[in-house]
Amino acid sequence: MMIAMILLTPLILSILIFMRKSEKFGGVCNLFYAIVLLIASFRLYLKPDSFTHFFGTDQVNILFLLILAVLYLGVSFYNTEYIKHKKASAYSHALYAINFLLFPASMAGVILSTHLGMLWVFVEATTLTSAYLIYFNQSGSSLEATWKYIFICSVGIALAFVGIIILSMGLGNSDSLFFDDLYKNAKLINPFWLKLSLSFILVGFGTKVGFAPVHAWLPDAHSESPSPVSALLSGTLLNAALLGVIRVSKILKLAGLEWYVNHLLLLMGFLSLFICAVFIIRIKNYKRMLAYSSIENMGIIAIGLGSGELGTFAAMLHLTAHSFIKASLFLTSGNIVHRFGTKNISEVRGLLNADKMTGWLWIVSFIAIAGMPPFPLFLSEFFIAKSLLSNGSIFYTILFFLFLTIILAAMGRSVLRMSFGDMPLTDVQVSEQKKLSIPEYLPQLVFLMMLIIMSMLPGGFLNLLEHAAKGL
Repeated sequence: MMIAMILLTPLILSILIFMRKSEKFGGVCNLFYAIVLLIASFRLYLKPDSFTHFFGTDQVNILFLLILAVLYLGVSFYNTEYIKHKKASAYSHALYAINFLLFPASMAGVILSTHLGMLWVFVEATTLTSAYLIYFNQSGSSLEATWKYIFICSVGIALAFVGIIILSMGLGNSDSLFFDDLYKNAKLINPFWLKLSLSFILVGFGTKVGFAPVHAWLPDAHSESPSPVSALLSGTLLNAALLGVIRVSKILKLAGLEWYVNHLLLLMGFLSLFICAVFIIRIKNYKRMLAYSSIENMGIIAIGLGSGELGTFAAMLHLTAHSFIKASLFLTSGNIVHRFGTKNISEVRGLLNADKMTGWLWIVSFIAIAGMPPFPLFLSEFFIAKSLLSNGSIFYTILFFLFLTIILAAMGRSVLRMSFGDMPLTDVQVSEQKKLSIPEYLPQLVFLMMLIIMSMLPGGFLNLLEHAAKGL
């Protein structure tokens, strides 16, 4: 029943929005669905359920679903005020609201899928439902970003489909693509076809995750999207696509090919860190900087998944914390764009003077993404480094900290330049005319407070992470 509500409610609301074509009504519907999704997700956490044979919950996907639900509620609350600043036709606002409903619903479909083919269908649906959201500003750069996103992700999805076909070729007498059957018969699958299929699926779904070298769509899409959409892309879409990689990787681990999975994940993880370290040094657009940070953090998660049992637990911790921190950063970047009217780092100065709350949210969110105490990324990165060292990978550990240091220094320089200093009087006068409301601050505050509470009072959150890590 709960899963049916999650998947069917947005379809009904979308029809109502299209009929009304009201900006306010669209925002209310998005907020309503966010509440429904949150309630249903917590109900599924307390009492696992299934909907037909194709959708269900387990100890792994419930973590991803809860992250999606909590983050979507905060982003929807922010979006009710953010969208008021956007001048567009009633039809454009209706399309935005509809896709803002269907996009998280399609991600929920990815997360809840118990069948590899069904998971693939919903990953494709995330591309279709998010394309208009990226294009919503209707500028030349947003159009370019949208086409790049559609083209690269479609190629990636096609490669993932080839991987699924190759996996089917190795199944022998069994033709079931349900994950439970694949896990049960893992040792019976032909190892050659299994390894070949993972290569295609890792590159295919890895395109949506933002792994280098198939990450080219991500910086443009994240930087050109409206800030609430950027928060969903970075905080939830990357996670949903990663779950597809995790599901298939588990098949190889059960088949005794864990070494093969780990080497591929470490390769893509360190390549992602390298790409981020190279490009972020000379970055000029602060939303683009956050996009490269997403590539970095998905790389860190891949390294954790490929480094052993402790690293897997750390990867789940990192994934959870990164989702909320990056959502906080992207939502705050929306406030900065609204205040200053630019995404260029060099044109933003005196943020703390112009808007003290936005300035402190920007600084504290940076401290959180930098992995400093008391935020969880400090522990996750420490555990990943410890896991690498326990495997005797001293070179990998040194490389890990080297890349993190370069990225931290580059981001820190930009954040500090934007936050401090004096802003010209004319800019102050302009900023005073662009007042922000409580919904444009509150979600970031809640996300950051949640992370501090998770670190100080882990409790049930720790159990949720441990169960998810054991199920990988």
